[in-house]
Amino acid sequence: MLSDKELQDLIIVDLESDRVERKASIHEKDKISQAICAFANNLPDHCLPSGVVFVGVHDDGTCANLSITDELLRTLSDIRSDGNILPFPIMTVQKRILNGCEVAVIEVLPSDNPPVRYKGRTWIRVGPRHAQATMEEERILSEKRRAGSLPFDQHPVIRATMEELDLDFFRRSYLPSAVAPDILTDNRRSLEQQFASLRFITSDGIPNVASIIVFGKDPLRWIPGAYIQFLRIDGKEITDPIRHQREITGHLYDQLHQLDEIMSANISIAGDVRNRSTEIRQPDYPIVALQQISRNAVLHRTYESTNAPARIYWFSDRIEIYNPGGLYGNVNQQNFGQGMTDYRNPLLAEAMKVLGFVQRFGMGIPLARKELQKNGNPEPEFRFEPTGVLVTLKRCQ
Repeated sequence: MLSDKELQDLIIVDLESDRVERKASIHEKDKISQAICAFANNLPDHCLPSGVVFVGVHDDGTCANLSITDELLRTLSDIRSDGNILPFPIMTVQKRILNGCEVAVIEVLPSDNPPVRYKGRTWIRVGPRHAQATMEEERILSEKRRAGSLPFDQHPVIRATMEELDLDFFRRSYLPSAVAPDILTDNRRSLEQQFASLRFITSDGIPNVASIIVFGKDPLRWIPGAYIQFLRIDGKEITDPIRHQREITGHLYDQLHQLDEIMSANISIAGDVRNRSTEIRQPDYPIVALQQISRNAVLHRTYESTNAPARIYWFSDRIEIYNPGGLYGNVNQQNFGQGMTDYRNPLLAEAMKVLGFVQRFGMGIPLARKELQKNGNPEPEFRFEPTGVLVTLKRCQ
């Protein structure tokens, strides 16, 4: 929401701005709707908000002495949902008193899905006026829509700032692994530019979902499902007594290291003396297999449509690892675990590789299978659901 000072400057000072439309009365509703449509299309690519419509002000910025009633505000608010502007614009309508003048202020945000049309026509800003878009301008808007269709892990976390991020961890651990040493030595970019170049913040400095997961001081504040639930159950049923329970939180690096420590501590190792000089130590589960499958669950889960955590339930005879996100993209039940790759969270995948948790994409499940077979464990069992994947590992006998 713009301040009174910002709005006053737009009314009077910036008379030729392509961010402002001034109308003296509600009788120009058709022109107001066209302006809203044009601001939603945001062809000039302004930062938020895209544009402001003042109702109750003449073109020269002087007051029109219009009475801003509740009925007038309702009429303007109804423009959003009367079906003439599609897709629906994102806008706010309020009464403000600016320079002693009552005005209705409509702030319009850029649409994520341009082109936006009013009564079937695409309107854009051309300097201080609005006009119908040409075919070339509509093409540009359509390309903006495709460019805006980013994976969820690259969506901005609105209201988050870089103060939410562990900047020291980024400088000390992530950046040296992500950027070649010689380039880093000559790097004169600011910290914000470094984050932006690695696609972790928007051009406006807003952290995205992956940034909060990888570097966030408190990811759960913004992404409720960004944690791992570990449960050690003393038995074979979910209703049996719980021996150990842990909700693993923190940014990604801390979570995965904590999980490695917990899983290592819960592995049982039996000794097998084959002769007087040799003892073979046999774990009930190979740690590499547990790491690969649990990291897969964190990487491939959906952070958009559920607040459920990735889940690891350790029973006396098996381990169940649940990923709250079904198979994605080109991966299906037939090619799953055969090296086929597709990523619901591509920036998160890149970050896990930079941090050393992924050595080679597409090899997590084959490597887990190899380690289980080498250790004498049965083949892992996979249950595919529309909203998740459950992997069951049987204990080595």
